[in-house]
Amino acid sequence: MTLSMYSASVPVFTRMLKNLLAIFDKAEAHAAANNIDLQTYVGSRLADDMIPFSGQIQIATDGAKGVSARLAGQPLPSWPDDEVTWAELRARLQKAIDYLATLSPEAFTGADTRTVTLKIGGNDVEFDGETYLLNRGLPNFYFHVTTAYDILRHKGLPIGKKDYLG
Repeated sequence: MTLSMYSASVPVFTRMLKNLLAIFDKAEAHAAANNIDLQTYVGSRLADDMIPFSGQIQIATDGAKGVSARLAGQPLPSWPDDEVTWAELRARLQKAIDYLATLSPEAFTGADTRTVTLKIGGNDVEFDGETYLLNRGLPNFYFHVTTAYDILRHKGLPIGKKDYLG
């Protein structure tokens, strides 16, 4: 059986974003039980020079929709990164999941060899679709999902590997 570009991307992104939604549920329950304001999580970060939790969610969702759109040869959806509340971040996760559901496996035909051009350091850098997904898209996505998880874990949320993996 051959692994398709669709199955290596859209279902993977969708599953991890749904896992984040389940972690949001746990965070909400934990906050309610411990009298914690959910807003304290939004701006939290692991180190002063890191992007806060809100940015991690924004970048993870941007990655999921951007990688998928590029591989499917679709126009890149543009969403402002203006979420400032927990509820807005939750809605953004759902919006990304909903977007991914609009992409068909057929749209990914030829995605492995489709040229993807990114602006990196002010320069256009070209990748074939497979290299883009495996060496840039997925690692970047997982970095930001993991960092969002780590921030919440660091803030005392009782989550573990089972929550991350779903």
